Amino acid sequence: MVAFARKRALERPDEIALRDPDRGLTWAEVGDVLDRAANALLAADLGPDHRIAVFAENAVETALAHMGGLIGGASSVPVNFHLTVDEVAYILEDSGARILFVGPETAERGVEAARRVGLRAVIGWRCAPDSGAESWDAWLAATSPGDPPMDHAPRPNLLYTSGTTGRPKGTELPPTMFARGATVGEHLENVAKGPFVALGVHGVIGPLYHTGPLAGSRNLVAGVPVVILGRFDAEATLSAIDEFGIGSTVMVPTHFVRLLALPEATRAKYDLSSLKMVSHTGASCPVDVKQAMLDWWGPVLWEAYGASEVGTTCAIGPEDWLAHPGSVGRCVPPFEVRVVDDEGREVPAGTEGRLYFRDTTGRGVVYHNDPEKSAEAHLEPGVFTLGEIGYVDADDFVFITDRFSDMVVSGGVNIDPAESEKELINHPGIADVACIGVPHPEMGEELKALVIPEDPSSPPREAEILDWVRGRISTYKCPRSVDFVEDLGRNTMGKINKRKLRAPYWA
Repeated sequence: MVAFARKRALERPDEIALRDPDRGLTWAEVGDVLDRAANALLAADLGPDHRIAVFAENAVETALAHMGGLIGGASSVPVNFHLTVDEVAYILEDSGARILFVGPETAERGVEAARRVGLRAVIGWRCAPDSGAESWDAWLAATSPGDPPMDHAPRPNLLYTSGTTGRPKGTELPPTMFARGATVGEHLENVAKGPFVALGVHGVIGPLYHTGPLAGSRNLVAGVPVVILGRFDAEATLSAIDEFGIGSTVMVPTHFVRLLALPEATRAKYDLSSLKMVSHTGASCPVDVKQAMLDWWGPVLWEAYGASEVGTTCAIGPEDWLAHPGSVGRCVPPFEVRVVDDEGREVPAGTEGRLYFRDTTGRGVVYHNDPEKSAEAHLEPGVFTLGEIGYVDADDFVFITDRFSDMVVSGGVNIDPAESEKELINHPGIADVACIGVPHPEMGEELKALVIPEDPSSPPREAEILDWVRGRISTYKCPRSVDFVEDLGRNTMGKINKRKLRAPYWA
């Protein structure tokens, strides 16, 4: 077994190392699974990019499949468990994954998506015998339990993030988010130096297809017990922190909003004193929400601003945030901030403009199989944007005020309006459509469709429009409401100024 598991198994053989709501595994059991999974993947033909994909809801096996891939030299692709068969098939084909792992909730879709692209290796846990997936337990049992080699190179995850073309874009985790190391052994040593490792039990609260929870689950390979929660439930989260003494976790502002909505008596039932560090990301947190969380949980909130494409560009701790409320922090190496006007000229401190960041390593944003989209994200080589508007104060703290890209961030999840627009424009009762982000008290923002009907005197019903798009793409990507309009303000080139369309809703 790998060194960390052997050490923990000798020191605390009966301690539960990894648990989810349904089961727990000891350190010895975790070590055995990881050894077998790594050896199986090292022996498998994973193609030129050594890719596997994991399409499953949160569970101990979901985390172990990713970590087995890490140790086995595979690049794992976390696939959002909400996706439809068509969407999963696109990711499997684009990524070049050679093995797909599924859970009981995703087995039917995963097996069908794999069939469509000619992928025969589908391995599932807790699935029905007739699911079409090979048994996870049988796959592990057929493999050597010996110590896997650690002298091969680790390969970063390939994540798919919403873009601006109606198709998600693949991006490998950058060096700032994927611990460095020329070999897997060196990589695991660097994981053990992470900020959460000395803080006790780590809680995985968000879905494991997001970078924060996925990275947090890797604390297991540093000998840190990990608790994986299922779909978010506010009181269940407080109960888990209390019961398991969770010391660190990663959350998004929507989690905070739902926690704060609990009755005071419910919030008071649980002991949260074990919490030492809660990193939040995914979207800028409203000032009143963050202040309320600091008042409740104390100075344990650390904000990370960035994206899967580049990692954390800015960070801020609780003391600095209280002195600069609303800021997402100062730039962290290797990034430097630039604020420019619409012509790309730098503006002075305190002046609102388009936010860009210089990656001093020269890497910037890199999209899988798409150099054109990679170039579009840059003002110049190494100087990229995440599509937001803001300013930098006199102390170099960055503030976000708006977006100039079309991306909608709802509950910490990126939603590309183009995906819904592409489907809605085919509705027989719609002449033209644009989807925009509008305020939502819990999710931060939600998607709204602005529709010009073919027949203004007899427009289609809102429910009919929403059902049309929900039947074609994943529900979380779909509009939540529809407004009928007379004009979308297209210019002579057919372009729409979505910032202008959004303005009345955010006023």
